[in-house]
Amino acid sequence: MTKFRTRLLIALITLIIIVLVGLGILLGQLFKSYYLQSFNERLKIERNLLITYIEETGGVSSFNKKDVLKFSEMLDVRATITNPEGKILYDSGGDHGSSENDTIALNEIIQDVIKKKPKKEDRLEEGADFDLHYYWKPIKKDGQKEGYIFLSTKTNEVYQAYGQIWWILSLSLGIAFIAIIYLGIKITTRYTKPIESATNVAIELANGNYRARTSVDRLDETGMLGTSINMLAENLQELTKAHEMQQDRLSVLIENMGVGLVLIDSRGYINLINKAYSEIFHVNSKDHLFKLYYEVIENEEICQLIAEVFRTEQKVSKQLLIPFWIERRYFVVYGVPIIGTNNVWKGVLLVFQDITELKKLEQMRKDFVANVSHELKTPVTSIKGFTETLMDGAMNNKETLEAFLSIILKESDRLQTLIQDLLELSKIEQQGFQLNIQDVDMRELLEEVITLLTGKAEAKNIHLEFYSKLNELLVKGDPDRLKQVFINLIGNAITYTPAEGDVKIILLDCKENVRIHVKDSGVGINEEEIPRIFERFYRVDRARSRNSGGTGLGLAIVKHLIEAHHGHISVKSKVGEGSEFIIEFQKN
Repeated sequence: MTKFRTRLLIALITLIIIVLVGLGILLGQLFKSYYLQSFNERLKIERNLLITYIEETGGVSSFNKKDVLKFSEMLDVRATITNPEGKILYDSGGDHGSSENDTIALNEIIQDVIKKKPKKEDRLEEGADFDLHYYWKPIKKDGQKEGYIFLSTKTNEVYQAYGQIWWILSLSLGIAFIAIIYLGIKITTRYTKPIESATNVAIELANGNYRARTSVDRLDETGMLGTSINMLAENLQELTKAHEMQQDRLSVLIENMGVGLVLIDSRGYINLINKAYSEIFHVNSKDHLFKLYYEVIENEEICQLIAEVFRTEQKVSKQLLIPFWIERRYFVVYGVPIIGTNNVWKGVLLVFQDITELKKLEQMRKDFVANVSHELKTPVTSIKGFTETLMDGAMNNKETLEAFLSIILKESDRLQTLIQDLLELSKIEQQGFQLNIQDVDMRELLEEVITLLTGKAEAKNIHLEFYSKLNELLVKGDPDRLKQVFINLIGNAITYTPAEGDVKIILLDCKENVRIHVKDSGVGINEEEIPRIFERFYRVDRARSRNSGGTGLGLAIVKHLIEAHHGHISVKSKVGEGSEFIIEFQKN
């Protein structure tokens, strides 16, 4: 902006110099013309005055030389009087010692005037040392020309006057120039400073600094400019904030919406990959961005779907089974064409929705329905079959009647237990399920459970042992539900442990957590079956489980209750070596 001020000041100075120089020349010429005109008029008047005097005193033949000399000295001119033929009758210059060259020049002018009789009655003769100005006029008497009078004077005074005029003009114009320059600097600074400030703010705005403002201390056009710039900056700042907020919201939404997104432009280049896509497919976004989709997307079905969207410009959706190393996952892939205003093709948006869990849940639902149907069908079929047999006449045999009724009662109890477990599991899985939380002494609770199951263990001659070095260990929980958990776990350990086996319950204090180990020396579980033992109706050995009276829902109930207490359960087991269930709760 300094360059602008400098250019403006230089332009102003140049204009002022041109104006002042032109004005000085004009004024000098005017003063020169005026002074020269005044000088000439004065000499003409002096010439006419002498002619009038000579004519009134009797003409050329009778004028008084002393009076002419006196007039010549008073007027500071050289007066020369000649007859009509040009002969000099009187020359005041001879009395003052004029040079011979001046006299020769005067004679030449006299002869030239008499011979040529020019209309103009004055002449300027330039010399080496000084210039002479001549004025002449005929002297008449009674209408007859009887001679001439020539007046000559040096023009040194004129040139001195010219010098004084130019000196005064130069001094005046110099002072005026200095004053104008000073005022010009002040004025240009005053008017360019707000413009400089507005320009600097505009540059800051162009560079993205929307907090820049200019000071406004005037009410003229520059003040209006500053106010307008400030209003523009405020509007841009607000728009930028709104845009940034919207951009942040959009970025957060895209990155955390839980589905994979891929944006492909109209040329087939990938412009956007969100975090979910990178995590799902285990790719680095830098390896995919700004590359052709068919060069970086390895799955052929996905590339075909994208090509179909490009070809048809219609929305396409497909369910795809995509392998990932040792697992396979299900996705619903949506391909959506992006068409802007005026039907301008922008590209394709791909949405990857992982439905693997939904597929698993659907399969679990199918398995659950099948298992429930199967589990309910078996006791109902048994009850119906034995009842029909009794009605057909078997009840007349007392021994057969007692055996059949015993089987019917057993199947009825099993059916009742199954229904109770289903109701219990349904209740636990409900959203509004609540626990009666209070301080629970885990040692005391486990001792109560062991006391309840001692008879069952003794029936199979199983050694049931409890290990704990602590007198008291409190946790926050529902005592009835916790008791249900350990009755189930310890009961299962007794059930699946052969006679003469061992079942150990170990209570440990692990700083922030309480850990309970339920370990048996039973049949054990295959490693590949361990992740599924907490599923509903899943049995490691269906025949033995059914014979043991189990419903296949116990461990599912256990898992839900432990998670409701914010605990954790894990399993270690080997076939033929027994199983170990490890439960952890947070300490009180």
